[in-house]
Amino acid sequence: MLCEVEMHRYADVIIDISHDRLDRPFTYRIPDHLRDRILLGSQVLVPFGKGKEPRKGYVTGFRDRADLEEERIRDILDLVSLREGYTEESDRDFNLRLAIWMKNAYGSTMITALKTVMTSRKSGAPKKKRTIRLIADPEAAEEKLAWYRQKHQLARARLLEALLETPEIPYEMVTAKLHVTGPVIRALKSAGLVEIEETGFLRNPVSIQDAGRGPAALSPGQQEIADHVVSAFEAGDPGVTLIHGITGSGKTEVYINIISRICSQGRQAIMLIPEIALTYQTLIRFYRHFGDRVSVINSSLSESEKADQWERARRGEIDVIIGPRSALFTPFEKLGVIVIDEEHENSYKNESMPKYHARETAMQIARMRGAALVLGSATPSLDAYYRALTGEFKLFTLKERLTGGTLPAVEIADMRAELRRGNRSILSASLRRKLEERLQKGEQTMLFLNRRGFAGSLSCRACGYVVKCPHCDVAMSVHMGRGKGRMVCHYCGHEEAAPGLCPSCGSRYISAMKAGTEQVETYLRQAFPGARILRMDADTTSAKGSYEKILSSFANEEADILLGTQMIVKGHDFPGVTLVGILMADLSLYSNDYRAAERTFQLLTQAAGRAGRGSLAGDVVIQTYQPDHYAIVHASRQDYEGFYEEEILYRKLLLYPPVSHMLAVQILSSSEDAALSAAGGIRSLLEEIPSVLIGPAPAGIGRIRDIYRFGLYIKDPKYDTLIDYKDQIETYIHTMQGNGNFRNVQIQFDFDPVNPY
Repeated sequence: MLCEVEMHRYADVIIDISHDRLDRPFTYRIPDHLRDRILLGSQVLVPFGKGKEPRKGYVTGFRDRADLEEERIRDILDLVSLREGYTEESDRDFNLRLAIWMKNAYGSTMITALKTVMTSRKSGAPKKKRTIRLIADPEAAEEKLAWYRQKHQLARARLLEALLETPEIPYEMVTAKLHVTGPVIRALKSAGLVEIEETGFLRNPVSIQDAGRGPAALSPGQQEIADHVVSAFEAGDPGVTLIHGITGSGKTEVYINIISRICSQGRQAIMLIPEIALTYQTLIRFYRHFGDRVSVINSSLSESEKADQWERARRGEIDVIIGPRSALFTPFEKLGVIVIDEEHENSYKNESMPKYHARETAMQIARMRGAALVLGSATPSLDAYYRALTGEFKLFTLKERLTGGTLPAVEIADMRAELRRGNRSILSASLRRKLEERLQKGEQTMLFLNRRGFAGSLSCRACGYVVKCPHCDVAMSVHMGRGKGRMVCHYCGHEEAAPGLCPSCGSRYISAMKAGTEQVETYLRQAFPGARILRMDADTTSAKGSYEKILSSFANEEADILLGTQMIVKGHDFPGVTLVGILMADLSLYSNDYRAAERTFQLLTQAAGRAGRGSLAGDVVIQTYQPDHYAIVHASRQDYEGFYEEEILYRKLLLYPPVSHMLAVQILSSSEDAALSAAGGIRSLLEEIPSVLIGPAPAGIGRIRDIYRFGLYIKDPKYDTLIDYKDQIETYIHTMQGNGNFRNVQIQFDFDPVNPY
């Protein structure tokens, strides 16, 4: 590669400015002193603009001749310095090709795609290890020691005496244990007695003593899955495998077995886990198998600590990286397998540009690296399950709990009936009775408050009716920006007045339900004054370490009740929990999102799976105003296949993913008129297309920080068709901006969005 680069005189450079009008390479001359150092993907410093201000950029190509006159071409100023030990050569071409794919597949500027892919190239301040070494000969040092004592320079004497016994001492030990300050150390250095040696070292966040175990023995069903994945990998046709395993079926042991066997062949592995499920309980199992050959990336690490892990990966010091979405870009040259646990989680979708999905991006990375991709969930996304049933993925099912216990007994509590009986409290009579029994027996309870989708949607507490859009089959929302008492659909823009009485039963108990964890905690403390209660939500976990502290306290049975939002139902294994109560189970059904039923089913199934994981049987009580809704009925039975069969019918009828693909075109501007004009122009541009076109309509939140937001949706069975529409819209907007229109309008694209806009 170096010889090839030396032939080129010019480099194409993408400037590190995220602006559509600059989304193209600029040609720069490669100076002689950099010609053998600049490579594809190198980060460089170049003069840019009329003021020739130095800007960072990335080299995306080379050429022998330029299209511009020689005098107009500027020289590259320098390579951007990187931390010691950093090597660009290994992954530069891979990262560039992946960024090009990401830009085309998701719609973003090239620089944004490059920076996303190259997240693992970020460098933090490396940790320095300082050592104080005695360099004077012992005789001279003894004389100086005697002189320090005579002059009562005790700190200097103390340090010199210690160095005569141990010629090399860590700097931190000198200051902490000998109580010697920096000026004293520098004085001995000036006197020629000592030298201070600094060496960089890479921190390892993993510190587990009990490590190095081999993979556990697998059941026949588990073994079949692991053998298939490894055999397909060894045959050069790894593909994608989906493991549908009920909660507690031993999916993690399957992952470990697969990773261990592939890594034993000199390959590396990426294990993705949603940030919310990155618990000590989950990580310890990997650490015990792989020892210091495994590392972790998560939000609790500083930027420099993360940079250390990227560097350790580049150097080949680790075989397995565990982390959330960003771990996907770990610089492993010999990647053999990617595992995505809880693949249904929405956090795998990036909500800033480019709006990539970890599953699709992992598929592309696996193809490029020749690696296997394994997806796992107790409640697979409809997207993944649909693709498995159509043969694109290989599907395996685990239906037995192997981690202890049996599936819990589930009861649906009809809160409409509770209301008719005069019970207006937070707990149904059944859940209250079961909770009292657990407190008497000394067993633990988890109470999950389903707050997802609570804002704005109207429902009736008397009959369970939800006000839906007549055109899109999603819940209507009260829209503060559209006038008091008005509702709007954020897919098609349909508006109507908010009813004062329930359109179904005439009850006056129709409203947007709102209840928080603090309100529930207050009720519990009044109802059960002797109970030890822990609350886990955004407020109680804001401080660093508070998340782990709460979970640790509950695991150590220092509390009777753990109350929280969805963060308490993700990946936790508490053998002492024999009761799970789900409050306001149907609340997530009311969101203005076509995936509302799927998300509700997943949340309830995951929550129910927390009960009865130990030796004692578990109970689950689902409290709802819609006890007959298919998502709630199937969740109570842990019946994924039954839910899928009903839900996919709605998706087919309305052409929602995964049956069809959908592109959300998001229009943003500080001017409402400009945003509406651009949205209308895009609508007119696509008016004759054969695909389904919806909108434009105001976003769920119509204005944020004085930026107006509108959305337009396109549905089509072919993803490539939507990419073509995306390209047409980009060309149209750029042309209009070049003509002086839409200058303050920004366009974003979201393919198969997982969150309503």
